Amino acid sequence: MRLYVAYLATDGGADAVALGVRLARTLSAQLDIGMVLPPDRSAVLHSGDYEDMLTAQATEWLSAAAALVPDDVEVATHIAFHESSAEGIIAEAQRVGAAAIMVGGSGGGLVGGHSLGSVVTELVHSAPLPVALAPRGLRRSKVKTVREITCALGTRAGADALFDTAVEASRRAHIPLRVVSLVALDRVGPQRGTPEAVLAAATGHARSHLDAARTHLPEGVTVTWDVVDGPTVEDAVDKLEWNDGDVIMVGSSRLAAPRRLFLGSTAAKMLRVLQVPMVVVPKSDD
Repeated sequence: MRLYVAYLATDGGADAVALGVRLARTLSAQLDIGMVLPPDRSAVLHSGDYEDMLTAQATEWLSAAAALVPDDVEVATHIAFHESSAEGIIAEAQRVGAAAIMVGGSGGGLVGGHSLGSVVTELVHSAPLPVALAPRGLRRSKVKTVREITCALGTRAGADALFDTAVEASRRAHIPLRVVSLVALDRVGPQRGTPEAVLAAATGHARSHLDAARTHLPEGVTVTWDVVDGPTVEDAVDKLEWNDGDVIMVGSSRLAAPRRLFLGSTAAKMLRVLQVPMVVVPKSDD
């Protein structure tokens, strides 16, 4: 397995590398760190080979990024040129055969642990691979591997694909899995029933997937479930216990094209309060 880190020489880039290292160790994967640069448009404005200058600078940045990777993780670096940064990242990740793309935050964007820049926003609304979002400051964490996977499970079409991906990650890494149903009471209305009925349905849904997970996970890998409610999605997420080393996996919105990502409104609200990495999984074919 290979994981692709979309790198920038910023604190967010260092966070992405740290997340890549953590997931590579957890999944026994190789790390590919890449930079996508704009093509040479400077023939008239600059003397000399501007593309060579960019390549030389990017090589220095990538060497510094690779130096952040411990000796127990295999790492390779790559430079590519593309008109679109997001499209270039996707193309490079697919070229190296990566199973997922790691990205870091920017200085602006959402308030909280995560801050999405324009390129990352484009990736989480179009990529055909899972995208792992590193919260700000992850580079400072001393945790070496993922402690537990949380699967935020809904009832809409595509939830089974997310659940299967989370179970496979838990099985491969031999780490605990937590299945969670989040119930935002501000979204409960006559069409969905009373709050009590919605909570009962969420509990039954989580329990059924808990039983399914137990049949697919090896002995010694624990699986638990939680159903939490709150006035809003953010309040429900805050009720959950989180530890350094946790990762949450979410599915794509129903608006996503098949085999593509589309960060939905619920996941976007969760990002406002989460301090742990989030992995967004593409919509399934059906």
